[in-house]
Amino acid sequence: MSGEGDHSDSTQMRLAAVVIAVAMIGWIVLQWIGKEYGWAPRWVFLVDLAAIGGFVWSLLVTWRIWRRKNG
Repeated sequence: MSGEGDHSDSTQMRLAAVVIAVAMIGWIVLQWIGKEYGWAPRWVFLVDLAAIGGFVWSLLVTWRIWRRKNG
C-alpha cells in the first residue's frame, strides 16, 4: 500500500513541477507579448493573477504531500 501512495505522491509532485514551469514560462512570454503589443495594464495584471494562481496551487499541493509524509 505504501508503494501506491508513493507513486501517487510522485505523480502529484511531477504535476506541481510542470505547473510551476508552465506558469513561469507562460508569465514571461505573455509579459513580453503584452509589452510588444501595448496591452492595457488590466490584461497584464490578469496574466499576473493567473501565474500567481498556478504558483499557489503548486505550493498547496507540495505542502499537502509534505504533511502526508511528515505527519
